[in-house]
Amino acid sequence: MFTIGDKVVYPMHGAGIIEGLEERIVLGEQRSYYILRIPQGDIKIMIPTDNTENIGVRSIICQPELANVRITLKGKSSEMAQIWNRRYRDNMEKLKTGNIEDVAEVVRDLMRVDNEKKLSTGEKKMLTNAKHILMSELILVSDKCEEELNNLIEQLIME
Repeated sequence: MFTIGDKVVYPMHGAGIIEGLEERIVLGEQRSYYILRIPQGDIKIMIPTDNTENIGVRSIICQPELANVRITLKGKSSEMAQIWNRRYRDNMEKLKTGNIEDVAEVVRDLMRVDNEKKLSTGEKKMLTNAKHILMSELILVSDKCEEELNNLIEQLIME
C-alpha cells in the first residue's frame, strides 16, 4: 500500500508521485484509486489501489541503485534478433516488467542499433517511450535535470 507523496513507477508509463486517493464509481463499482502525477509530460493516471501489485506498480529505486543502471547503460548490448518485429516483441516484454535495468537495456540496445542503422518507425517510437520511462524515474531519484540526464545516458551508451 502506498501513501500520498510516495514516488512510484507505473510500468509502460514511467515514474511519478502519488498526489491523492479518491473513491470513484466506475462501471457501477465503487473503488479506491491512487492519483499518480508523472511530472515528465504532466500526466495524471488513476490506478486502482487493489490492483497495484498485478499491474506492477513499485517504489522508485534508491540512490545507491543508480550505479546498477549506469553499469547496464555502459554494458555490452544484448543479443537481439535481426528481424525488427521480433526485436520489437522482445523489447516490449522487457518494458512491461517495469524493472529499471530492463528499461535501461532497451534504451541502450535501441540507441546503439539506431547509431549503426536506422530503426523502424515502431522501434523509434519504442525508444522514445523507453527513454521517457527511464528518464522519469532517474529525474525523481537523482538531483539532475532532464538535459543533464539525457547527456549522461548518451555518453554512457556510446562509450
